[in-house]
Amino acid sequence: MNTRGVFTGAGTALAAAATLTVLLLFVAVPRSRAEDRAQCQRNIEQAEAKLDQAIRKYGEYSKQANNWRENLNIVRERCWNAHHAWWDGREHQWHTEHDWDRGHDHDKDHH
Repeated sequence: MNTRGVFTGAGTALAAAATLTVLLLFVAVPRSRAEDRAQCQRNIEQAEAKLDQAIRKYGEYSKQANNWRENLNIVRERCWNAHHAWWDGREHQWHTEHDWDRGHDHDKDHH
Protein backbone atom coordinates (compact mmCIF):
# COMPACT_ATOMS: atom_id res chain seq x y z
CA MET A 1 0.00 0.00 0.00
CA ASN A 2 1.29 3.42 -0.91
CA THR A 3 0.79 5.58 2.22
CA ARG A 4 2.92 8.40 0.86
CA GLY A 5 0.22 9.36 -1.66
CA VAL A 6 -2.45 9.40 1.06
CA PHE A 7 -0.43 11.72 3.30
CA THR A 8 0.47 13.99 0.39
CA GLY A 9 -3.19 14.36 -0.54
CA ALA A 10 -4.15 15.01 3.06
CA GLY A 11 -1.34 17.54 3.40
CA THR A 12 -2.48 19.33 0.27
CA ALA A 13 -6.07 19.45 1.51
CA LEU A 14 -4.90 20.74 4.88
CA ALA A 15 -2.78 23.45 3.23
CA ALA A 16 -5.70 24.48 1.03
CA ALA A 17 -8.02 24.68 4.04
CA ALA A 18 -5.50 26.76 5.98
CA THR A 19 -5.07 29.13 3.02
CA LEU A 20 -8.82 29.51 2.66
CA THR A 21 -9.17 30.23 6.39
CA VAL A 22 -6.51 32.95 6.25
CA LEU A 23 -8.14 34.54 3.20
CA LEU A 24 -11.55 34.53 4.89
CA LEU A 25 -10.06 36.21 7.96
CA PHE A 26 -8.63 39.00 5.83
CA VAL A 27 -12.07 39.59 4.31
CA ALA A 28 -14.14 39.17 7.51
CA VAL A 29 -12.02 41.24 9.91
CA PRO A 30 -12.19 44.55 7.98
CA ARG A 31 -15.93 44.09 7.40
CA SER A 32 -16.61 43.44 11.09
CA ARG A 33 -14.45 46.42 12.06
CA ALA A 34 -16.45 48.61 9.68
CA GLU A 35 -19.68 47.27 11.15
CA ASP A 36 -18.38 47.96 14.67
CA ARG A 37 -17.48 51.51 13.66
CA ALA A 38 -20.91 52.02 12.09
CA GLN A 39 -22.50 50.78 15.33
CA CYS A 40 -20.40 53.29 17.28
CA GLN A 41 -21.65 56.03 14.99
CA ARG A 42 -25.28 54.98 15.55
CA ASN A 43 -24.77 54.79 19.33
CA ILE A 44 -23.27 58.27 19.44
CA GLU A 45 -26.04 59.70 17.26
CA GLN A 46 -28.66 58.14 19.56
CA ALA A 47 -26.96 59.57 22.65
CA GLU A 48 -26.73 62.99 20.98
CA ALA A 49 -30.45 62.83 20.14
CA LYS A 50 -31.34 61.93 23.75
CA LEU A 51 -29.22 64.84 24.98
CA ASP A 52 -30.97 67.18 22.52
CA GLN A 53 -34.37 66.00 23.78
CA ALA A 54 -33.40 66.45 27.42
CA ILE A 55 -32.10 69.98 26.74
CA ARG A 56 -35.30 70.95 24.91
CA LYS A 57 -37.57 69.43 27.55
CA TYR A 58 -35.75 70.17 30.82
CA GLY A 59 -33.15 72.84 30.04
CA GLU A 60 -29.50 72.94 29.11
CA TYR A 61 -28.13 72.46 32.64
CA SER A 62 -30.87 70.22 34.00
CA LYS A 63 -30.17 66.98 35.82
CA GLN A 64 -31.59 65.04 32.87
CA ALA A 65 -29.42 66.88 30.33
CA ASN A 66 -26.34 66.37 32.48
CA ASN A 67 -27.10 62.64 32.72
CA TRP A 68 -27.40 62.34 28.93
CA ARG A 69 -24.27 64.47 28.47
CA GLU A 70 -22.40 62.03 30.70
CA ASN A 71 -23.86 59.08 28.78
CA LEU A 72 -22.75 60.66 25.48
CA ASN A 73 -19.21 60.98 26.82
CA ILE A 74 -19.25 57.31 27.90
CA VAL A 75 -20.39 56.20 24.44
CA ARG A 76 -17.74 58.36 22.79
CA GLU A 77 -15.08 56.94 25.12
CA ARG A 78 -16.17 53.40 24.22
CA CYS A 79 -15.79 54.18 20.51
CA TRP A 80 -12.48 55.89 21.12
CA ASN A 81 -11.14 52.83 22.95
CA ALA A 82 -12.26 50.53 20.14
CA HIS A 83 -11.36 52.63 17.10
CA HIS A 84 -9.22 55.58 18.26
CA ALA A 85 -11.87 57.81 16.73
CA TRP A 86 -15.23 59.30 17.68
CA TRP A 87 -18.19 60.44 15.60
CA ASP A 88 -19.46 64.01 15.74
CA GLY A 89 -23.06 63.96 14.58
CA ARG A 90 -23.27 67.73 14.34
CA GLU A 91 -20.29 67.99 11.99
CA HIS A 92 -21.03 64.59 10.39
CA GLN A 93 -17.44 63.43 10.61
CA TRP A 94 -15.08 61.19 12.52
CA HIS A 95 -12.47 62.81 14.73
CA THR A 96 -9.14 61.11 15.35
CA GLU A 97 -8.20 63.15 18.39
CA HIS A 98 -9.57 62.59 21.89
CA ASP A 99 -10.98 66.12 21.95
CA TRP A 100 -14.75 65.95 22.29
CA ASP A 101 -14.55 67.86 25.55
CA ARG A 102 -12.60 70.71 23.92
CA GLY A 103 -15.22 72.61 21.99
CA HIS A 104 -16.70 69.94 19.70
CA ASP A 105 -19.63 69.22 21.99
CA HIS A 106 -21.89 72.10 20.96
CA ASP A 107 -24.46 71.58 23.70
CA LYS A 108 -25.67 75.15 23.33
CA ASP A 109 -26.42 74.48 19.64
CA HIS A 110 -28.79 71.58 20.33
CA HIS A 111 -31.96 73.68 20.32
